[in-house]
Amino acid sequence: MYHKLIIAGHLGTDPEMRYTPEGTPVTSFRMASNIRHRDAGGEPREETIWFRVSIFGRQAEIANQHLQKGRAVLVEGRLRPDPQTGNPRIFRRSDGTAGAVYEVRADRIVFLGPRPEGAPPAVEAEEPAVEEPAEEDVPF
Repeated sequence: MYHKLIIAGHLGTDPEMRYTPEGTPVTSFRMASNIRHRDAGGEPREETIWFRVSIFGRQAEIANQHLQKGRAVLVEGRLRPDPQTGNPRIFRRSDGTAGAVYEVRADRIVFLGPRPEGAPPAVEAEEPAVEEPAEEDVPF
């Protein structure tokens, strides 16, 4: 099975870089994607969906170096559901209302808009090693 998520939007926070226990860099940031449409009465409406994006490895270092709050980006990756429910992660805000977080593991980030000096046009994750199944493991 396979799925891919493509999101275009703006960073809502500056990126934060940290390291896994194995020493792999991870950069995370929040990004907003807006959808504009007109309701049945013809009034313009705007919906904003927030995502928490993470990218790993050398690309995490590049993203941390060149991204900043407000920067337009296109992210390709996969949605990471809550392991317990299979849905977005649900949480309670300080005011008691419920919220949801859509978490994305980025495979590729494309910087949109004017490029700051020295910034690369895209950041792609390293390809994971794919292990071929043994012939006796194939179910057909």
